[in-house]
Amino acid sequence: SDKTDESELQKAIENASALLRPFNTSIVEYTSYADTKTIPGHYVIYWELLIKDSMNGPGPEALDRCCLEMEESLNSVYRQCRVADRSIGPLEIRVVKSGTFEELMDYAISRGASINQYKVPRCVNVMPIVELLDSRVVSAHFSPSMPHWSPERRV
Repeated sequence: SDKTDESELQKAIENASALLRPFNTSIVEYTSYADTKTIPGHYVIYWELLIKDSMNGPGPEALDRCCLEMEESLNSVYRQCRVADRSIGPLEIRVVKSGTFEELMDYAISRGASINQYKVPRCVNVMPIVELLDSRVVSAHFSPSMPHWSPERRV
């Protein structure tokens, strides 16, 4: 029932990426997938990271916190489904190997996409693409707690 649009996802990514700055790390590229194979379903966000100092990269706790920061940034319908209805599971970030999104582009071009017109899809739902992304995952992280949500009272 949740409808999260691309601009909202972009804002959530920006908010979460701020938590990576102390680790001198940035998000190179990202995409998302609504995983309905699990019950309840949940959002999976694939991140390719640029870690400038491998000795001081973000650890699992920092990446878990990024999941929660993204959830806090999403709309109230999402948070209600997550907290009150429990119809959406914890948001998951899957960090993929460097070069994964280049492989994604190569895959799209091999299927007829124009190299000049190609842009990374912000939401994927084609299984070969999801499988390619999943084959490149180096770590997976989940939101450690529920995002803030409270019912709005009408006066």
